[in-house]
Amino acid sequence: MDILVIGGGGREHAICWALAKSPKAGKIYCAPGNAGIAQVAEIVPIAVNEFDKLTAFAQEKEVGLVVVGPDDPLADGIVDAFEAKSIPVFGPRKNAAHIEGSKTFMKDLLKKYNIPTAAYEKFDDYEEAKAYLDQQKLPIVIKADGLAAGKGVTVAFTREEAGAALKDIMVGKVFGNAGSQVVIEEFLEGQEMSILAFVDGEVVRPMSAAQDHKQVYDNDKGPNTGGMGTYSPLPHIADSIIDEAVETIIKPTAKAMVAEGRPFRGVLFAGLMISPDGKPKTIEFNARFGDPETQVVLPRLKSDLLEIFLAAVNGTLDKVEIEWSNEAAVCVVLASGGYPATYPKGLPISGLDAAGDALVFHAGTAKNEAGEWITNGGRVLGVVGLGQNIAEARDKAYAAAVRITFEGKHQRSDIAAKALR
Repeated sequence: MDILVIGGGGREHAICWALAKSPKAGKIYCAPGNAGIAQVAEIVPIAVNEFDKLTAFAQEKEVGLVVVGPDDPLADGIVDAFEAKSIPVFGPRKNAAHIEGSKTFMKDLLKKYNIPTAAYEKFDDYEEAKAYLDQQKLPIVIKADGLAAGKGVTVAFTREEAGAALKDIMVGKVFGNAGSQVVIEEFLEGQEMSILAFVDGEVVRPMSAAQDHKQVYDNDKGPNTGGMGTYSPLPHIADSIIDEAVETIIKPTAKAMVAEGRPFRGVLFAGLMISPDGKPKTIEFNARFGDPETQVVLPRLKSDLLEIFLAAVNGTLDKVEIEWSNEAAVCVVLASGGYPATYPKGLPISGLDAAGDALVFHAGTAKNEAGEWITNGGRVLGVVGLGQNIAEARDKAYAAAVRITFEGKHQRSDIAAKALR
């Protein structure tokens, strides 16, 4: 079966890599892909928002399945566009992807169905939002309602920081229309955790839990990014807490979406906070594979990813076998200097052939006219080590990461350190 994967980052590289291991997989296409993805898939130069071109390509090549990676096309209805052409597609329809496309919708849904989350208020008027914000205790969380490439959230520890974030979002429009409405939310303390789940309606099949590192600098300092590194599993979080999160948050949310006439099919990604008393609460929901969570979760999947996708599409997700490896995985993101603000592109990359047995997923790379690897994004590479435990996997990831160099390369040095304390 030929497959078309939509997207062009590290997540899509990991998806293509995992699909290529399936004996049922024929040719894999990736649109628009990147230079690294070209190692496992044929690159198709069509942008993720060109729905007519993508559906026409899928029809021309008679692909048996389309898999959508990024959030923007899901929120804009790419799954509906493929379904309208009777092309099998894995991912949520537009009305279900709204759980990520609008934080206001997501928070209201959780409140309506008594699903644990932080207290919040929503605003579409700047002056009203500012008056409310000035009365709240610190720290406080300010979120742009819409999609902002994982950067629309500010945890403010001072009045000045909170006021500046709100003004940037609602007045400065730094995230465009995504900031027309904001959610101001109670700050939750504890351990963060990500649980991704294969979902088809009320059928929920959780993946192995992971933990992301959102801030750009060590010790969770600096601005939020799309993610600077991840690891899985989480040896310092009890299985009972993970099970509770699935039973009290993810399954009820899938059921609530069905009740709302928005049945979810695809990957439902819960960003969670484990409070000091061990109770999980919802920070956010995403409507797709996380990045870079995918880069540590899929290498631990022993089952056939293509079979799981097809089962979800065909309504048999409850019957497919899903097995996970006991190995640990740690991903260290190598970013361009200046990320998540402005950064240069086109810088030569060396050492990719010296990564040893680590996996290297390409997020922002290209090749120049001479065929040499160059940087082409903020997050350039995800280097993944696998081992019998977190410590061994971490050592492998960092040993490989240090061999890969480009001017201005930035990485955190504390990925997965929480699991070793």
